[in-house]
Amino acid sequence: MFDALRDAGFDIETRNHAEAILAGDFPGAVAGLIEALAAFRLTAAEIIGSGGGQAASTMRLRDALYRDGWPKHEFVTRTIVDGVQREAISHEIDHVKRARAGTLALEIEWNNKDPFFDRDLENFQRLHAQSAISLGIIVTRGAALQEAMPDLVEGVLRAEGIGDAAELEAWGMKERTARQRRMIGQALRLGADFPRAFARSFVADKYGQATTHWEKLATRVARGVGNPCPLLLVGLPLSSVVDELPAATRGPDLFS
Repeated sequence: MFDALRDAGFDIETRNHAEAILAGDFPGAVAGLIEALAAFRLTAAEIIGSGGGQAASTMRLRDALYRDGWPKHEFVTRTIVDGVQREAISHEIDHVKRARAGTLALEIEWNNKDPFFDRDLENFQRLHAQSAISLGIIVTRGAALQEAMPDLVEGVLRAEGIGDAAELEAWGMKERTARQRRMIGQALRLGADFPRAFARSFVADKYGQATTHWEKLATRVARGVGNPCPLLLVGLPLSSVVDELPAATRGPDLFS
């Protein structure tokens, strides 16, 4: 089902018969999901300009899923004893797709702290055990995209002719963490030029190993986190990064 995505560089992994479930019970939902993922694009400049779940690039993917009938949903589980509610637990899911055969739950983790993977997988496990969902899906940064992050950021600065902190601020990026500033200063003292020093420090600080990306997700699933819920894992590819977006898909200014 996912050969076209694999050919485009997506990392794809399924667990607990997820691919058979999707093929047999959710072919229409899968077709829409594949279309949205295959169309997803972002620029390297957007990697610098935004990082979290409300990033312009992430919101384009979210909007595509919303249009295809994957709204946000909060599942609430209540324990009632003799008519008295003893406990209520809620699970908010980024995107939910309902079909006659069941329900799919999807989380996008573009750039969070990596313990969010534990939260997502454990939520899927509980909801599946309660027959609230048939399958869980997680979308995150793929392995090749994660590895290329420093080179992508460095390439933006060189293309824009940015050679120091003042030019970076004039370009539009005024907020940098104290840790980034320290790391840049150290790299400059060791002989790196500004684009390389900034790129390495920025990616290490904002998109580092402790954030949500393919390796962190695959490691957890290999340990059995989320079992026995059927799972589809998707890593966004390096091929998603383009020099310029089509005019129709452009969002607001990067740093607004």
